[in-house]
Amino acid sequence: MRRSVVDYGLARRATLASVLAGRMTLTDVCDAHPYLLRAAKFHGEPTETRCPICRKAKLTHVTYVYGDELGQYEGRVKQGRELDEMAAEYGEFQVYVVEVCQSCGWNHLTSSYVLGTGEPRVRRGRRRAQAGD
Repeated sequence: MRRSVVDYGLARRATLASVLAGRMTLTDVCDAHPYLLRAAKFHGEPTETRCPICRKAKLTHVTYVYGDELGQYEGRVKQGRELDEMAAEYGEFQVYVVEVCQSCGWNHLTSSYVLGTGEPRVRRGRRRAQAGD
């Protein structure tokens, strides 16, 4: 179950209003990093929402995960089905969803939330060899 959900819709609307008012340029808001564009292309999840800037392409959601328990998986892109599996395995981790337009480079953080069992993950150590084995 999602906890500590933050929706960045108001910030998104403020950014778009600034573009329309001329306080921000398209270069200011269509600045997706090449790695983010690559993540959107190969690992993102397509949406039905059109880009608010170019209106040509549909947006892609790229979901990143962070948390102390994740080890090598921290900072990686994950998809919905993987999040469900991770939520049952890890105690707590943060999820960030970024919308990306692969056409013009628009990108904006849409939401963040916490997933996990709520219980600290129990680490399983290696079995020690018994004397005489």
